[in-house]
Amino acid sequence: MSGALVAALVLDAIFGEPRVLWDRFPHPAVIMGRIVGWLDRHLNRSRGQRMAGILTVLILVTGAALLGRALAALPGLTADVIVAAMLLAQRSLSDHVARVANGLRLSVPAGRAEVAMIVSRDTTEMEPPAIARSAIESAAENLSDGVIAPAFWFLLFGLPGLLIYKIVNTADSMIGYLTPRHAEFGWAAARLDDLLNLAPARLTALLIKLTAPRPVSWQDIAADARLHRSPNAGWPEAAMARALDISLAGPRSYNGVTRPFPYVHPHGRRDIGANEIEAAVARLWAAWALALAGIVAISLVAAAF
Repeated sequence: MSGALVAALVLDAIFGEPRVLWDRFPHPAVIMGRIVGWLDRHLNRSRGQRMAGILTVLILVTGAALLGRALAALPGLTADVIVAAMLLAQRSLSDHVARVANGLRLSVPAGRAEVAMIVSRDTTEMEPPAIARSAIESAAENLSDGVIAPAFWFLLFGLPGLLIYKIVNTADSMIGYLTPRHAEFGWAAARLDDLLNLAPARLTALLIKLTAPRPVSWQDIAADARLHRSPNAGWPEAAMARALDISLAGPRSYNGVTRPFPYVHPHGRRDIGANEIEAAVARLWAAWALALAGIVAISLVAAAF
């Protein structure tokens, strides 16, 4: 598994998500979203929503496991490498975040337009520091969700583990929010996603810490992570905030309503912009390189025995 994962990580880093392919065919993540949406429309009724949500997660996990086993049974490692590369997001994440820095250097409206592509909060009145914080938070959180967590579960359980993680993560992003429609129906998806991200989020924080350009205390990261509203996203965000000595999170607006979230690393710099976004992109690649080196080492040890 480790050799296939190394190949998949490198392929994703080189090619990302080529438009020539995904302009013609639906991306696997899009297909997953359509499946989750279909189950939401047909199973999310007015009664028994929590049980229906549990059933939805069972269907998704079982289907992902069976598909993963079927693909893994194909001769050679081609299916493993190709599917894993398609479901990793290092190159696309780095490119999207870098575009926010480029847009912000052109103008504030251009920066707002670029960051609106990667965050769900209100962006129409964002000033440069808020744009930068949003981009960097997305970078840190998605390094965990889009790269380290998929790699972690692939390394442990192969394609079934990877596909289970991705379908649960997709379900959480679609039905896991505490909206009136999904408060009960999305409960199982949200809780399972929290569980599956428990170790990868902390591993991501450790990778950022170990590759930080300045000394970073694990105790400080842990203390900052507890300030975050998410039990997992706070870890990579806290590590990134400490690595760059900036404040992240804090108040933001959703659908016109300002949410008074606390700052992560509240004593860090808050007047930030394109330079800090680019520094965060550098941290993404440094953490990716360390993760790749670790997986190569595991592969060599496994080959030796």
